[in-house]
Amino acid sequence: MPASRHKILGHVFSGFCSKMNRTKQMNSGDDALDTPLKRCLNTFDITLLGVGHMVGAGIYVLTGTVARDLAGPGIVISFILAGMTSMLAAVCYAEFGTRVPKAGSAYVYTYVSIGEFWAFVIGWNIILEHMIGAASVARAWSGYVDSLLGGAVSNTTMTVVGEMHEQLLGRYPDFLAFAVCLSYACVLGTGVKGSAVVNSILTVVNLAVMALVIVVGFYYADLKNWTQEGHGFLPYGAGGVIAGAATCFYAFVGFDSIATSGEEARDPTYSIPIATILSMSVVCIGYMLVSGALTLMVPYWEISPTAALPEAFSTVGLSWAKYVVSIGALCGMTTTLLGSLFSLPRCMYAMAADGLIFSFLGRVNKTTQVPIINLAVSGLSSAIIALLFDLEKLVEFMSIGTLLAYTIVSASVIILRYRPDITPLIREDSSLSEPTTPMSTTGVRLFLLLVANSMMEWRLGPGGRLRPGWSWLEPVVGKCMPGAAVSASVFIFTCFAAALCFHLHWAAEDVGHGTWWTILLTAFLIATMLGCLLIIEAHEQNTTNLRFKVPLVPFVPALSILCNIELMAHLNSLTWLRFMIWMALGLLVYFLYGIHHSRENDTSNSYSVLLTSSEAGKIHWGTIQSAARRKHSADTLPIVEQEEVPE
Repeated sequence: MPASRHKILGHVFSGFCSKMNRTKQMNSGDDALDTPLKRCLNTFDITLLGVGHMVGAGIYVLTGTVARDLAGPGIVISFILAGMTSMLAAVCYAEFGTRVPKAGSAYVYTYVSIGEFWAFVIGWNIILEHMIGAASVARAWSGYVDSLLGGAVSNTTMTVVGEMHEQLLGRYPDFLAFAVCLSYACVLGTGVKGSAVVNSILTVVNLAVMALVIVVGFYYADLKNWTQEGHGFLPYGAGGVIAGAATCFYAFVGFDSIATSGEEARDPTYSIPIATILSMSVVCIGYMLVSGALTLMVPYWEISPTAALPEAFSTVGLSWAKYVVSIGALCGMTTTLLGSLFSLPRCMYAMAADGLIFSFLGRVNKTTQVPIINLAVSGLSSAIIALLFDLEKLVEFMSIGTLLAYTIVSASVIILRYRPDITPLIREDSSLSEPTTPMSTTGVRLFLLLVANSMMEWRLGPGGRLRPGWSWLEPVVGKCMPGAAVSASVFIFTCFAAALCFHLHWAAEDVGHGTWWTILLTAFLIATMLGCLLIIEAHEQNTTNLRFKVPLVPFVPALSILCNIELMAHLNSLTWLRFMIWMALGLLVYFLYGIHHSRENDTSNSYSVLLTSSEAGKIHWGTIQSAARRKHSADTLPIVEQEEVPE
């Protein structure tokens, strides 16, 4: 009995682990483009969606804070470093956009390449990221309007309603932010094309204001503000530039809204990569020029951290510019809010369509072709957070989910680039007669798999094997299945990169003093990571049918992984604690609901791993279909036939 019990438990846990690691099976060809959503967005729409999501409150608030307190004029370099780090992740998203033209962004990319559990982790954190992002921008929008009106909104609210005296809650309930969230959710509910037009108009206005700021700023530029003795271009040193880059990085996190639109793009394999590169380039150049104009116009120590651009123009006698900047700021924050409220329901829709969260969130309105219920839940949740919470303590919480998503997507690019295609070849001589005796459900499933295997041979496409010049690695990885050695190397590289970043963060002083054990440990970690890259580089790549490819794989995605983990290592412990609490709630949802309702549980597609739907459609199943039709009647028969007893 104990041995049988152990076998049963082993079987149960083995099946449990296989469910957590199963990957989403994607259709090929035209079937991959089928969607209940409306494919109506062109490259221009998607580019402006990404630009609008990134160029928001950051350029009007973030630049002043970073320039004054962290980097000085070196903020220009900070934006370059932050932009380069974001671009590494962006090109990985762009390649996935050509592979998987679906809503869900990093969630669906992880589901296709790594597995269901990690996909849920990423999706769950993306939901929180966009929810807090939308609420924080709505709160900033309300605060900006309140400042323009001389505090009339906040004073009236506190007079009528009173103040809230809780640590995590805001000073007063922000009804304007609540109304703004719900209003823009209603705009998105009218249809994706109409909301895209609104976003495009507001983004163009915002870019025009940025152009005016740059031109006027450089016209009133004074080079002494960069060369003044005692201050100079890098008053806070290289450390200040890096700290500024870590803060500026979050100004670029909106580009994943481009990937989220993959299921509504007319030609996603073309539009997604082009829009990603264009929007990232425009935003990075814009941030650099605005920050450069600001620090040339006003000495960095005189910059206002809350109203940097209006105060800078007032300093040079251009008070009228305050109103122009205010228009740009409101337009920018509106497009950022629209971007978050656009991305949030699409991620929830993708997870609901896969069965990992509640299915009613995956329903799409037939008229507007928008997930209306999903959008209502998203808008109301963001509005309630904006109404009640003091978001200054929660904004940093957004970064963990974003950085984790970037890390997983970068790792997934390497894994899929070295994974071979499996092509089924139908045997002309294949024949199997229909079963003549009734079978149970298990028997029918086994019979179907036997039929499928008897009709087919399998051919592995390019990718995942050792290249000819690297045969000396045969004793190390020669016995691995194609692609398995690469997947293992990516996992080891990521773990050791995390160990290196946290080691350098916690033991920075010992490393600086040359303590022998820290130097030895650092060298060991770096050597192991280089060894993993060597093994990956030794294998053939699979670039079949890719219209856009990340350059220099595996080095560019590996550098992206390292940069993202390094930024995560600098987050404070309270942020990690909040992350653990949110993840605990998510794991309850997954293990109590998602793992049991996943679409990949559909056992009628037992051989979907072997065939894509388009390939399956070319096969005349014959006896397979007949056997499946007899499944129900077979299940109703007794397990043991009893002999008839004569009367």
